[in-house]
Amino acid sequence: MQNRRSAVGRGFLYGLYSRRLRRELAGLRLPRHVAMIIDGNRRWAKQRLLETAAHGHRAGAEKVREFLSWCDELGIKVATLYLLSSDNLSHRDPEELRQLFDIIGDLADELSRTRDWRIKHVGRAEGLPTPLVEALEAAEARTAGNRGLHVNLAVGYGGRREISDAVHSIIDEHSAQGGTLDDLGELLTPENIGEHLYTSGQPELDLIIRTSGEQRLSDFMLWQSAHSELYFMEALGPDLREIDFLRALRDYGGRDRRYGS
Repeated sequence: MQNRRSAVGRGFLYGLYSRRLRRELAGLRLPRHVAMIIDGNRRWAKQRLLETAAHGHRAGAEKVREFLSWCDELGIKVATLYLLSSDNLSHRDPEELRQLFDIIGDLADELSRTRDWRIKHVGRAEGLPTPLVEALEAAEARTAGNRGLHVNLAVGYGGRREISDAVHSIIDEHSAQGGTLDDLGELLTPENIGEHLYTSGQPELDLIIRTSGEQRLSDFMLWQSAHSELYFMEALGPDLREIDFLRALRDYGGRDRRYGS
């Protein structure tokens, strides 16, 4: 009985604190575009003595669904999720990757059937299995006309590769139009490169959050993060709570973004 009362008390206090954080956010500037690096899934599974990392990845996928709902309810326009890097494709155990491919494919399908969300794959299809590529493409096609929360799924993604792809795209377009090498340099401007990134046309990336206590970008959105605010939290990915997210937004809202001024 005592344990039950304690749990009820904690739930009541959590609710009070959550409402207080929301009131504090009411007067602050919120980001339009938030990115989340959900890290620590494997450590979460290991700490619980679970058989495989897939248990952690599934728990992380469940947390993704919650996180996106929080973003949607707060009116955030774009959310980018770093789910699988290009480095992971060459360094992770093949069996773990196989399970992760299935989890991400199922996640993309489910998100494409949630509310009015619009799904976009950012990353390369190269190195991904055909069923996963098809799931990502189907999610994009199914939600192409949606006007709600824009969800970027960074799968097979690498920031340096994205910049390289953008430059190659500019060169290819220039060559197809009969352009010469002499005038190519005029096209390689920050503005033009930005228009050829995977996230072209989207709002600036305002805030990047990473779970698990790690404090690095890991080749994520290197171009887009030039002026982003960074927020690192200790919670492992599956343990992320709404109040953790609200505190990150409160911290962001209190920062002075001067852009070099």
